Amino acid sequence: MIALDAGTPFPQIQLQTVGGGARTLGKPHNGHEWQVVVVYRGLHCPICKRYLSQLQEMASAFYDQGVEIIAVSADPLDKAQTMVQDQALELPLAYDLSPDQMAQLGLYISNPRSAQETDRPFAEPGTFVVNADGNLQIVDVSNAPFARPDLDALLRGITFVREKNYPVRGTRARG
Repeated sequence: MIALDAGTPFPQIQLQTVGGGARTLGKPHNGHEWQVVVVYRGLHCPICKRYLSQLQEMASAFYDQGVEIIAVSADPLDKAQTMVQDQALELPLAYDLSPDQMAQLGLYISNPRSAQETDRPFAEPGTFVVNADGNLQIVDVSNAPFARPDLDALLRGITFVREKNYPVRGTRARG
């Protein structure tokens, strides 16, 4: 697994979105300067459903800060559409993230425990905040569905970083 380093360019991965069209992860749209990329496990994950609903509820607060949100998973189109419908999501939802793309993002990858769960490898949660320069400002990658950033704290942090021109942290070489 390759971990993405804070302060480095975020990989620009183009994916299709529910409702049509393609979006590039790491490249904000609609006049936003920053982008939050939320990788969720898939329709099979009840924690993901709650997290995406909370993200939808907070979307306008992120947009008010000039930050676009996009959620993405390995789910195929039909499961991504079901997630949008079931959770009443309006934020962009990309689908069909491949295992190679998951690895490119430094995500943990799990195999399904059964056919009832899902039919393909899927990414464990990851949250990436990409700044106006296209660099990784904040990274949070988990190997389990139970550890994810608090969205309110994340929004407050992004607001602070943008208002104070706070530098990217954690850029000292590891190891």
